[in-house]
Amino acid sequence: MGRDYQLPGFREFDGTALVLTCLANIPLAARRRAPMTVLLTCCTVVAWFLTLGYVPSLNLFGPLLAMYTVAATRPTRTALPGAAATAGVTFYSGMVVEVYTLWTALAQALVATLVAWLFGAGARRLADRNRRLLALAEELRREREARARSAVLAERIRIARELHDVVAHHMSVISVQAGLARYVLATDPATVGAALDTITDSSHEALEEMRRMLALLRVSDADPRGEGDGCDPAPGLGRLDELVERIRAAGVQVAVVVVGSPRPLPPGTDLCAYRVAQESLTNVLKHARGARANVTLDYGQPERLTIRVADDGPGAPDGPAHGHGLAGMRERARLYGGSLHAGTAPGGGFTVTLSLPVGVVPPGRHEPGVTGRRPSPPARPA
Repeated sequence: MGRDYQLPGFREFDGTALVLTCLANIPLAARRRAPMTVLLTCCTVVAWFLTLGYVPSLNLFGPLLAMYTVAATRPTRTALPGAAATAGVTFYSGMVVEVYTLWTALAQALVATLVAWLFGAGARRLADRNRRLLALAEELRREREARARSAVLAERIRIARELHDVVAHHMSVISVQAGLARYVLATDPATVGAALDTITDSSHEALEEMRRMLALLRVSDADPRGEGDGCDPAPGLGRLDELVERIRAAGVQVAVVVVGSPRPLPPGTDLCAYRVAQESLTNVLKHARGARANVTLDYGQPERLTIRVADDGPGAPDGPAHGHGLAGMRERARLYGGSLHAGTAPGGGFTVTLSLPVGVVPPGRHEPGVTGRRPSPPARPA
């Protein structure tokens, strides 16, 4: 090899040249782990190789490849010393060839180093872009998962709220009536019969509301509005009289006062108002049995409905509140842009006040948590 590749004026390729060639090229295998170290090693060995008088073109590929790796993996400020070393070795190789002039050797060094630098910098920009795209894709994936978890949690809360409103009210009525029937079982058959009738009605009503809620949860993609399942409209203030009668049958005196002219409400607002009234009266039945309750529907403000349920019972119990009733009512109020205040009244008893905006919902638009429901007729003065 040494004798075949021999130029006049240069030293013959011998064992020393072979060792230096290996030292200049073998470190390239580790250039991605330590690119700057490999580059400086290659430049040093090649400069030594040229100083000993060997043919320059044999080992110039190593520094240029190492320079490309440095530019591709290191920032510009770090790569500048490596570029200077590469240009210096390339310039030196041109100078030892007598056919090159000073300017030709300088141009060769600058062009070769610049080409290696540009290719490496382009590869680094592409790698940075790919990393940013991967990070963005991962962020979008996490955001989608977070939204999905949030949607599932919101749906669970909505279902739990509906279950609580349906089950708690009717089971409270059934419990009170069952206790009353057991108490007067041997002495007042008429009262027992009335209590059993109330239990039957409450059971049927609870089953009907559960069926309606499950039907809405099972709406298919082909019938997204739930109009083909035959379920009745969701309860609203139009059924307030039925609710009041059940509470009265359970032994609580309830008076209903309507201020202003009743008017149709958007379906979600109507359901919210009914559920708050239902939960408030159920709490009176559970915690203030024997008290009197007053329900006030105030339509006096053009774009707002205020519902107040007050009783003359002992007020809120001492200690931390338990259950999900008040929390569920507040969530409903916030969902429809309203507010709810509950607490012990100054003169005794407990008061729940709900304030809701009652803007008209355009046809075809459905409010949050309401699927295919129609507004119930307004409540009638009692």
